[in-house]
Amino acid sequence: MDPAAAELDASVLVRELVRRPTVSGNATAQRDCMGLVTEVLRERAPHLDVRVGRDPDQPWTLLRTPTDPARAQLLFACHVDTVPVPDPGVWQRDPFGADVEDGRVWGRGSSDMKSGLVAAAAAFAATDPQTPIALLLTSDEEVGSKGAIAAAAAVAEQSVGAVVVPEATGNQVVLGHKGALWLAVRTAGRAAHGSTPERGHNAVLDLVAVLARARSALPLARDPFLGVETWNCGIVAGGTVPNVVPHRAEAVIDMRTVADGAELLAWWRAQPEVADVEVRVDLPPVGTTADDPWVAALPAPVLRTPATYFTDASVLGQVVNGAPIVVWGPGTPAVMHAVDEYAELAELEEAATLLTEVAARWSR
Repeated sequence: MDPAAAELDASVLVRELVRRPTVSGNATAQRDCMGLVTEVLRERAPHLDVRVGRDPDQPWTLLRTPTDPARAQLLFACHVDTVPVPDPGVWQRDPFGADVEDGRVWGRGSSDMKSGLVAAAAAFAATDPQTPIALLLTSDEEVGSKGAIAAAAAVAEQSVGAVVVPEATGNQVVLGHKGALWLAVRTAGRAAHGSTPERGHNAVLDLVAVLARARSALPLARDPFLGVETWNCGIVAGGTVPNVVPHRAEAVIDMRTVADGAELLAWWRAQPEVADVEVRVDLPPVGTTADDPWVAALPAPVLRTPATYFTDASVLGQVVNGAPIVVWGPGTPAVMHAVDEYAELAELEEAATLLTEVAARWSR
């Protein structure tokens, strides 16, 4: 490969990606973003094999070098979606302006995870075509890794030797994270006039009772590395108007798990007030040992604490036959999903260099 042709200007590409709103749920915008990254890479590496998912709602793209499929690949896995910007007026800058100031690129998705995507793309563009590496682009990671789930069968067909998920870790290697179990917990009552509540049964009050009980009775497990399980009631809905006893109520619960979540699910379903529990997201925890030879050789410090968020690694870990998986990329975890999100351009350049080095050393 001509080295000049392989060069990719990371700062230019990350700004172009941040300018493109790719909020979870917008399949068209996410597909277009994947198309742009593919186009940029194929301009520099026309030899790449490209496979595009056909799911209209959950797009994904898998790019790989044209090596023997039996050789174990180094897989970079990146999502292109972002969380929404509910109130742009509270931002100091345009959330999709991709302004560069103070050595930072500002905007939604800059840390989560378009900088990581660009670092992986730069490494991919610079790698010898005979090196077995792959780049997976997924959609809707922020709402349950739906794109990774759609792409899982295609990944399972590959021989994968190791996985890097370049989410924001400040360029430190992270060995895992908790899983996620999101439940819609529903109670059922009987409607009546608000002036005669004794004639009805209030589903909201039932839900309140269950949530109050959960604070002390939910069986939260603990893991030596991942820590204790957590739960958060993120959404509560019930009732229609003040003068009608509500006959339905629902809470959406976000639990971060260290096991398979079966005991937690069973607890919610066993509560006497609960009429129905719907599983909306069920992703397992992820963990790789620090003494794995590939991990030990990575050119970056390894953190002894897990990531606080979940990633597509929860899905990929189920289809790569025990290959080590690390979360490792540029960006500041504290500004992910936050107002005035940003990424340090120097950190992005460092990540591109580090991932390029790791890809160049890969020879399985």
